[in-house]
Amino acid sequence: MFSKNLKYYRLKNNLTKAALASKVGVTPMAITNYENGDRRPDMPTIKALAKALGVNIADFLAVRNLNLIFSHDEFRKNNKLSKGQQEYVQESVEEYFNRFYEAVELLGGEILPQSPSMHKIEVSGEPEEDGKSLRRYLGLPEHGPIGNLIELLENLGVLVYLLDIDNDGFSGINGSVNDRPYIAINKNMTAERIRTTVLHEVAHFAFSWPVTMKDKEAEKHATAIAGAFLFPKEDAIRELGIRRKSITTDMYMVCKEYGIAMSMLVVRAHLCGIINDSVYRNYFIQAGGVKNEQSRILSEAPTLFEQLVYRAVNEDEISIQKGAELLKLPYDIVLSNCRFAEI
Repeated sequence: MFSKNLKYYRLKNNLTKAALASKVGVTPMAITNYENGDRRPDMPTIKALAKALGVNIADFLAVRNLNLIFSHDEFRKNNKLSKGQQEYVQESVEEYFNRFYEAVELLGGEILPQSPSMHKIEVSGEPEEDGKSLRRYLGLPEHGPIGNLIELLENLGVLVYLLDIDNDGFSGINGSVNDRPYIAINKNMTAERIRTTVLHEVAHFAFSWPVTMKDKEAEKHATAIAGAFLFPKEDAIRELGIRRKSITTDMYMVCKEYGIAMSMLVVRAHLCGIINDSVYRNYFIQAGGVKNEQSRILSEAPTLFEQLVYRAVNEDEISIQKGAELLKLPYDIVLSNCRFAEI
């Protein structure tokens, strides 16, 4: 669908309608009409738009699946994204999952596992109990470290997208595609923060949030649930002991085992009564803020989309060129990944 593709690439290039119109030599109202689908430009204008946005004409003419129904969660009231940036996030999600579902339909459409029901868990208000409830919701034991979260969610039928956006005002969003839950996460965060944000967004769609709970309170509780999920109180006491008088380097080993940042471990230790207020405050004063913390674990990333595309190529459902177009990768890279495995 040309109109949706034009809007996506304009927002990706961080251009206003007026700025793009100026580059192409049309009016801002013309851009509005193109994006609304009220008018379609002639081929010379399409070429000019493609040149201005640095894309191929084929990218503009890529077909969108009109049977996909998207529902996006509202952005938090305290988020730092402009309206245009919020639109870019949503348009990016829709553009990505259009390509994703094209691969799904090529392979029969029934290859995705049944996803968990959304807004299924009642909020108790106690992070420890809600963390356990979320683990049960995902079919996990109530204690112990959790491995690759993104891989786990994809195997449960939850769609995951890592969005390459250079804006630390965006961490994540959730929603649904044809009633299947999705989460989109800023890939330019540390691996530990990605894990925490993933759980934060899962909590938003897994729980049935009371209408009386204010947004700020819900955000705080979702973060607390993520912490209790990743590092339950029983594990914290077993790993750290009942009391700690200081933050020590051996704690980094625990952080790596549970895939959490030291800042989260300190928060959890404080909430569990393992460290006192003074130790807690001194850590954050000396650390200089959460954003300065270095990552100590390997990054996680979704792999299902690539797997589906390479399977479609190797089963001769699509050409290597089509696979490259779906993945937005160079032809040679897709070709190299489609060779027979050595036995």
